[in-house]
Amino acid sequence: MNSNAFLITSNAPRKNREETVHALEELLDGPRPHPSDVCGVGPLLVSDVPDKARSMTSAGVVLGIDEAGRGPVLGPMIYSAAYWSPEDAESIPAGFNDSKQLDVKTRNKLFDAIKKTPQIGFVVRVLHASEISRNMLRSSAYNLNAMSHDSAIQMIRAVLDAGVKIDTCYIDTVGVASSYQSKLEKVFQGKDVRFVVEKKADAKYAPCSAASVVAKVSRDAITEKWTWSERDYEPKDGSKDWGSGYPSDPKCKKWIEKNLADPVFGYPDFVRFSWGPAKSALKDDGANVEWESDEEDDEDDDQQMSMSSFVLSKQPKKKPRLECFEKLGLSPVLKVIQI
Repeated sequence: MNSNAFLITSNAPRKNREETVHALEELLDGPRPHPSDVCGVGPLLVSDVPDKARSMTSAGVVLGIDEAGRGPVLGPMIYSAAYWSPEDAESIPAGFNDSKQLDVKTRNKLFDAIKKTPQIGFVVRVLHASEISRNMLRSSAYNLNAMSHDSAIQMIRAVLDAGVKIDTCYIDTVGVASSYQSKLEKVFQGKDVRFVVEKKADAKYAPCSAASVVAKVSRDAITEKWTWSERDYEPKDGSKDWGSGYPSDPKCKKWIEKNLADPVFGYPDFVRFSWGPAKSALKDDGANVEWESDEEDDEDDDQQMSMSSFVLSKQPKKKPRLECFEKLGLSPVLKVIQI
């Protein structure tokens, strides 16, 4: 089965470490699974389960969760979980810490060590910029904190569903730690999981630090090897020199200023168009869209209905399509098919 297709359709763990590493390389280096480009959720990769982590032979694993890429205007946010049995503690590489406190060489070395250590299980959840933007711009907003909580819950469920008993779960908090912890305890009531939700947990607890390394290196790899889903799109000067992707980064600011792809449809889906910098650029340099139907409704409200309108049926007037829709050959969606 194609790895990318599997990532979209299944939360099942990989069969062995070789298959896990292959799937991870596909995720970080290969093309994105199609549904996550435009309408669906991003990939979820569940590694093979370490032998001593299975609930039949283990008192329970220690598991940590952390993210990378929460603040950037460019690229995905990556959530990751890492876990192992305390019985395997001597096999776990040393040197884990908050990934942001480690240099690139050390992070990559630890990431390679995680991939080569079958005693470590892990999960990777990718939230692409397009998914984040769609969620945040819904009529009932689905904010980044809620997405973060749901991603953590999704990964914990995936580990439990793989037959792993979790003794303690360490999470670097998003929002108020006590409220987040209470939420998790309620969701997983009856699973006998002890939750420790704290600030800077990624610098205090090794499983959380390992998750931080997986998340950070994965995000860096995806952004560095980004392939554009938009047909024939290339950034100005062919440049991917966008720095860290954070709005305050001068390189990122310059890239945003130069690469408004279309005055109507805005940026490529590498950009979180729900973020302030993208909104401002579209407001300043994008097309000014006037919603004609709203104007017509306002005009109708100002006019009293004539007596004949109660008797004579009137055919609705067909509105001319906007030029940009005609130019791009776009048609109304009549039916949505769930993939």
